[in-house]
Amino acid sequence: MATEPPQRIVSLDLCMDWALAHHADPARVAALSPLHLRYPIHWIGDHWPSHDGSVEQVVRLQPDLVLAGQYSALMLRERLLTLGYPVQVLPLPTTLEQVESYERRLLELIGRDPDLAQPAPARRTPQTDAKRLLLLGSNGIGTGRDTFEHQIIEQAGWRNYLTDSGHVQLDLERIASDPPDAILFAAPEHQALANRFADHPVLRRSIPTDGWLTTDYWRWQCPGPWTWDLIRQLNQWLD
Repeated sequence: MATEPPQRIVSLDLCMDWALAHHADPARVAALSPLHLRYPIHWIGDHWPSHDGSVEQVVRLQPDLVLAGQYSALMLRERLLTLGYPVQVLPLPTTLEQVESYERRLLELIGRDPDLAQPAPARRTPQTDAKRLLLLGSNGIGTGRDTFEHQIIEQAGWRNYLTDSGHVQLDLERIASDPPDAILFAAPEHQALANRFADHPVLRRSIPTDGWLTTDYWRWQCPGPWTWDLIRQLNQWLD
């Protein structure tokens, strides 16, 4: 006998909010986390129900499936488990290969066909002379190797401008003497002090206007099917 799919799903974190909004039947979502209201994105809208993050409110929703990320809402999900509610923890992908399996597991849990998960676009291995892209974040931090973002850059056929591992404090003198072919400013679009680095005259003189690329900031925050859109967009710019 087939198992009845969950009818009252609750999310406990932002990335799971987005995944449910993308894949789930809204009628089966009892509530998203309060974070989706704090960090709104246009395609989700404001029609989704939400909880306030308290045990009391989640219990009142009587969920038959609670979904959380690996590091989110630790105390809340432990309390819900103690009370007997079905909590499933899905670690966020750390490689592109894991994005599809993450989606497949989510689809399986919410009662949908796992084959709906999108595979990664075909990889374009960067050539030794491929153009170099600097992924610039807030506070003058660039994204180097051994990161999820580095995999996105290389999957699209670019070379990462930074050869160091992890997130790196950028050196303006180095950029001026050896500028990248393009800069992608992956930070929120508002006039915060943390974002002033991107307007530094040295950067603006080093990179031509058409070498400044922009994408939706939210696409970099959580791995998901929108990651493939990023790869395709980066690939088009390279061509």
